Amino acid sequence: LALGSGDVVASGNLRPPNQQGRDQQTGPGQQQRGGGERIPFPMPRQNRRSYVGPPRGEDPLAGLYGEEGMSPGQLSEEIEKQDEQRRLATLEDVINTKDMPTQHNSPIYKDHRANLDASPVMTLRASGALIFGKTHTTEFATCQKGPITCNPHDPTRTPGGSSSGSGAVVADFQVPISLGTQTGGSTLRPGSYNGIYALKPTWNAISREGLKIWLYARSVADLELLAKVFRLEDDVTPSPEPFSLKGAKFGFTKTSVWPKAEEPVREAFTLAKKLLEAKGAIVEDVELPEEFTILQEKYRHILAGEGRAAFLGDYLGNKDLLDPLILDHVENHSKMSRADQVDAYDFIAALRPVIDKIAGKYACLITPSVTSEPPVTTEPMRYTGDASFQLQWSVLHPPAINVPGFEGPNSMPIGLTLVAPRYHDQALLKVAEAVGNCWNAGGGFTSKLADF
Repeated sequence: LALGSGDVVASGNLRPPNQQGRDQQTGPGQQQRGGGERIPFPMPRQNRRSYVGPPRGEDPLAGLYGEEGMSPGQLSEEIEKQDEQRRLATLEDVINTKDMPTQHNSPIYKDHRANLDASPVMTLRASGALIFGKTHTTEFATCQKGPITCNPHDPTRTPGGSSSGSGAVVADFQVPISLGTQTGGSTLRPGSYNGIYALKPTWNAISREGLKIWLYARSVADLELLAKVFRLEDDVTPSPEPFSLKGAKFGFTKTSVWPKAEEPVREAFTLAKKLLEAKGAIVEDVELPEEFTILQEKYRHILAGEGRAAFLGDYLGNKDLLDPLILDHVENHSKMSRADQVDAYDFIAALRPVIDKIAGKYACLITPSVTSEPPVTTEPMRYTGDASFQLQWSVLHPPAINVPGFEGPNSMPIGLTLVAPRYHDQALLKVAEAVGNCWNAGGGFTSKLADF
């Protein structure tokens, strides 16, 4: 799920009780750019690139626009005035809906309609969310070539992917909630690039019927409220009291991907330690066991093997319309054997309790979210960035959350990822709120975007 700040689904009410409006949001500045396309009102922005379309049939927002039109933020506030139980939400365009196209950024599925809601969409609708539209994704949420969406902080840069539009539109205050997906780094990386919170819950904690679903937000309070809606419940409910950093122990792990980290990310990693220590926290460096160094290789075996099966039907029917990366999977250009795939499954499964035990010694583990600031977009590839730091957390299945707060040399946001043992999602959110407050106060990132 991709979640916005301020207004969120919670026990049938999308409004956090402690927040009275968009202008009082907590988080790393007041991000407001993202953009839309085919929205049924004028957009006063340069970047009209996040949305791919509104619902079919009668416009559920009819009568709310006025002759001059409204910005998305104004529209959200107007909906709140008319019905306090409803909030706008958008969905990455790989998530099935009964009343909108699901096109996967593929010509094969142009104007395709599933006519059935994915399970998480059912949950959102039942909780009072108004589904506003679909957001741009990479092809099948798999490929590295980005869609037309731009970064809300700098339109020359990528918002990340695959959940490109979901991250951008939340950072832009256009909607409070947006659902996204992650197979490799498709949620946590856009979280960092757009300067927002992004939660990858424990694997299977949210139904994957209709797709894998992860969350974005501009505040942890929003994520906590959505966690209630999706019943992300720990066996031991965390204390309702704010998490105290004083005396809490954090494990900083560089992982085997560290050589890819560019200097701004390394500086953010170091500053994050200092800020926590200044609050009385205990910080330790954690070196993961040797087995973890080959997780990247094992991940790719699984990706190739499952992609080989997942895209076979599209390949047989529309080979010429598929991205070369998908062709590589189906045609098995990597020459991966089924024995390699089984070995990867078993190898990674054995490491899951190991990482649970390591993470369980700390309030959380902390690791980079990205290798750098968001890259500048170049045609025709529109590269969405390096997902290397996120691959292992995708296959190990723990909850992981990008926490923003740091700034690179180009005034772009940089986040770090917090990781907890599996099914400790609620506890991780409590920790993330305290850590986020600390980093947002001293990490250096301040949004340069003006309010609307």
